Amino acid sequence: MDLQKAIRISASGMNAQSTRMRVISENIANADALGETPGADPYRRKTVSFRNILDRQLGAETVRPSRIGTDKSAFPRRHDPSHPAADAEGYVLAPNVNTLIEAMDMRQAQRSYEANVNVIDTSKQMIMRTIDILRG
Repeated sequence: MDLQKAIRISASGMNAQSTRMRVISENIANADALGETPGADPYRRKTVSFRNILDRQLGAETVRPSRIGTDKSAFPRRHDPSHPAADAEGYVLAPNVNTLIEAMDMRQAQRSYEANVNVIDTSKQMIMRTIDILRG
């Protein structure tokens, strides 16, 4: 495989994982964002979908974020009668963000990002070794 192709494919993977990490960070930052009025929805967890795209110039498939959607799971209810968004029974809808799941997703995204960085580093080393041999 052409080393430049490997670098560009890995760069697309890094871009995709960067998008994923930004969305996960937003989810974690809003894990406690409740509605402001009774019946108002709290923050809804966001998700990222990816797709493979054929890069004709490169002659290979690369990965790209296809869309940022929302998690349609139900909001958990918390009993907090003093909150302005509490219903008549004293319950408030809470965000559908589980910080433990977000932390695990973040770790997976970081590992994928690091793997792509390693591919780029290795490719660059191979290119430099080839140049050294040719000078040789």
